Amino acid sequence: MDNNADNSPELTNDAAEVSDKSSGFLPVLRREWSLVIIILTTVLFLLFGGGWLADLSNPLWFGFILIWLFAVILLAAFAIVHHAESLAIILGEPFGTLVLTLSVIGVEVLMISAVMLTGDGKPAIARDTMFSVVMILLGGMTGISLLLGGLRHHEQSYNLQGARAFLALIIPLAVLGLVLPAFTTASAGPTLSPFQSIFTSLMSIGIYGIFLAVQTRRHREFFIAPENDEAVEDDVHIYEDHAVESTAEHAILLILYILPLVILAKQLAVPLEYATIRFNAPPVLSGFVVAVLILAPEAISAVKAAVRNQLQRSVNILLGSVLATIGLTIPAVLIIGLFTGKTVYLGLGAVDTILLLLLLAVSTTTFANTRTNALLGAVHLLLFLAYLMLMFER
Repeated sequence: MDNNADNSPELTNDAAEVSDKSSGFLPVLRREWSLVIIILTTVLFLLFGGGWLADLSNPLWFGFILIWLFAVILLAAFAIVHHAESLAIILGEPFGTLVLTLSVIGVEVLMISAVMLTGDGKPAIARDTMFSVVMILLGGMTGISLLLGGLRHHEQSYNLQGARAFLALIIPLAVLGLVLPAFTTASAGPTLSPFQSIFTSLMSIGIYGIFLAVQTRRHREFFIAPENDEAVEDDVHIYEDHAVESTAEHAILLILYILPLVILAKQLAVPLEYATIRFNAPPVLSGFVVAVLILAPEAISAVKAAVRNQLQRSVNILLGSVLATIGLTIPAVLIIGLFTGKTVYLGLGAVDTILLLLLLAVSTTTFANTRTNALLGAVHLLLFLAYLMLMFER
């Protein structure tokens, strides 16, 4: 049963009714108090950030600045996901999940780009962040979703064709983008030559564009819960406590929350780099922190969906975000590198390559059947814990 198709008009009408009752500047301002905090923080760091970040040797001041920026960016990320999910209610699947995915990945690209363009840049930040995103989503959050969903519902079903479509693109793009550059000889280090960068960018954007056409038009049914899945709940029940306004309001607020992140990400890069040097932390920790900031709200949405026996939505979020991360972030950072002359490291080291290939192999096994269970989730979670261990001890 296509619950989204049946419920979309009702949801749209409900959204319109809510908008009529709560329209106007003051009601919106009261609801979006977090936007005031985010804009105020952005303005303050634009005016005084240079002085505030010049000397972080005082532990109390360093901790205050780091926690402040971290909290505000996380607040913005949760707000972005809230408005993306509101649009998801109105649009239905698979468009709703697609809006959520592209919003979060857009934030990722903006944050990585901002860090790359700050000072002398960090050539490995894009690689480290993308690898962290893959390990967090495909390892940790997939593991938690399948584990909790399996413990509560024993077995859960999803649309196998959709998962296969995701993995059919994730595997080659991940290997070509994150493994191959470590072995090419046309340029020094784990990088791609200008010609290789152009080819990889065009290929990634082109194949992701084809995938979007398949997902939203030709084979939309691949990404909707199976019709015979009686356990699937409808969207009204899932979002009964989720306030929905008009499409235009959510779209505008989504953009307003995203824009300040570019400035705040540049500010956050300074204390993160200082922490890496001061505490002798692993260089990849910065990429991991950025990934956690970006993914926290979306990951929570995926886990909640699995617990509610909406595994199809969870799969769409998790696998869709991994695909969008690789398919869109790699071209973005390569293009930035070409136009600015910044060096972009893409190729992973030997240990990370083994972890990535192992996780991809396990994922093809996990999504080889139409039903999942807690055991499969435990395996994914184990690989994520191995990634965390190896981050600090090689």
